[in-house]
Amino acid sequence: MRLSAKGRYAVMAMVDLASSNSAKPVCLADIAERQKISLSYLEQLFGKLRKNGLVKSVRGPGGGYLLSHEADKTRVSDVILAVDEPIKATRCRPGAPFGCHLGVGRCQTHDLWDELGNQIYLYLSSVTLADVCERRVLGTSGEWHRRRHTAPVAVAE
Repeated sequence: MRLSAKGRYAVMAMVDLASSNSAKPVCLADIAERQKISLSYLEQLFGKLRKNGLVKSVRGPGGGYLLSHEADKTRVSDVILAVDEPIKATRCRPGAPFGCHLGVGRCQTHDLWDELGNQIYLYLSSVTLADVCERRVLGTSGEWHRRRHTAPVAVAE
C-alpha cells in the first residue's frame, strides 16, 4: 500500500496545527513554510478538512485555522479519509462488481491485501494527533532504533 502525498501532507499539517497548542488561529502560510508544503496545495486540503469538520477557519486579520476537536479526539484515519484518501491495499474499487482481474473476479491474494487495508485502517484509527505530537507512536520499531543508536560501543583491548 502506498499513501499518497495528499494523505501524508494532510496529516503533517494537522499535526503541525495540533502542535501549536494555541487558542489563536494558525495561518496556513506558516504551516506551509514549516512543513515545506505548497500553500496552494494546503489550501485545497484544508478546504476538505473544513468541509469534513476537522478544522474551523477564522477570517480576517489574525485569521487562520483551528482544530475543531481536541488533538486527542482527532484520529489520523479521520484526517486521511477527510481528504478523500482511501485506506486500502487492493487494486479493486470498493463496491465494484468485478475484482482485481478486471471483470473476471478477484485474484487469489485479494483477501490478504483487503485484510492488510483493514489492519492499516485499525492502526490509523488507534492513533490520534496528540499521540503523534507527543511521540507516542514509536512502537517496537522505534524501540529497536533507539537501542541500536544508543547502545554502548565495544572497545577493543
